[in-house]
Amino acid sequence: MSAERQFDGVKVFTATKAREREELGETITDWLRQHPNLTVVDKVVTQSSDNEFHCLSIVLFYAER
Repeated sequence: MSAERQFDGVKVFTATKAREREELGETITDWLRQHPNLTVVDKVVTQSSDNEFHCLSIVLFYAER
């Protein structure tokens, strides 16, 4: 993340089950709708897996308007 970008908070969304991963976008959209006073200033998307599980994490850095 650039030093020029400042943020007030971080929200982490994670999913390991297939259905949760499929619904993650809607989960994030719902959260953003519930917090209209926040602006996302950066994000980090990470995927990891082992023999059995696949984890998707989306980290949002936000600023209050």
